Amino acid sequence: MKKFSFLAIAAMVTMGITSMSCDSKKSMGSAKLTSDVDSVSFIIGKAQASNMKKQMESWPIKGNFDAFVAGLMQGIDTPDDSLFLGMDLQGADGFINQFFQNMQTRVAEDNKAEGEKFLAENKAKSGVITTPSGLQYKVIAEGTGQKPAAIDTVVVHYTGRYLDGTQFDSSIERGEPATFPLDRVIAGWTEGLQLMPTGSKYMLWIPSELAYGQGNPNIKPNSTLEFEVELLEVRKAK
Repeated sequence: MKKFSFLAIAAMVTMGITSMSCDSKKSMGSAKLTSDVDSVSFIIGKAQASNMKKQMESWPIKGNFDAFVAGLMQGIDTPDDSLFLGMDLQGADGFINQFFQNMQTRVAEDNKAEGEKFLAENKAKSGVITTPSGLQYKVIAEGTGQKPAAIDTVVVHYTGRYLDGTQFDSSIERGEPATFPLDRVIAGWTEGLQLMPTGSKYMLWIPSELAYGQGNPNIKPNSTLEFEVELLEVRKAK
C-alpha cells in the first residue's frame, strides 16, 4: 500500500511559475500590491494554494481546505511552534500516513463491493456475455477481420471509465490509436481483445482482479472498469 509522508504532502504545495505579468497597482484583500516583488509573491501564493486544493480534492476522501488554510496561517503566525496539534514531526507523519492507509483500505473495500454489485446486475442485461473468468462484454459492432492471439500486437482506440461514468483515459481524446503487445496489458484486455475480430467495437466490463487490483497509483483501488474498445489492426507476432 502506498505510504503518504507528511513531508511529501507539504512538498506538494511547491509549484513552478513559468511566466507572469500583472498590474503593479492592485490591492488583494489586506495585501497591497505596489511592486513587482508584491505581485510575484501574490502569484506564487495563489498558484501554490490552487495546486494544493487540487491535490486535496484527489485524496481518497476530499480534504478540508479551510483546515489547511488555518494550519498554514498558524504556521505563519507562530513559526517557532514545532508541534502539530500536540504531535512532533515524527508523530504527525505517522498520524497522516495511518489516515491515508485507512482511507485507501476503506475506498478499496467500497469499490470492490460496488463492482461486485454492478457485475451481478449487469450480466442479466440484454447482450451482455460473462466469461468464466468474470469478464463481461457486449458487442457494439462486429468486425470481419482476424482475431488477435495473446502474443500479437494490437492497434486500438479506446475510452476507459469508472462505473460512475467518470473517464480516466481515452486514446480518442489524445487523437492517436494505442499500440501494444496483447500479453503486456491487464488480464481483462488480454482476454477481451482475443474475442474481437478486427474492425469490431466492444464494451468491456473488467473486474478489479482482471484489471489493476490495488497496484496502480493512477487507478482507484479495486475498481471494476468499463472500456469501450475498437480493434483497428492486428500485427501478428513473427
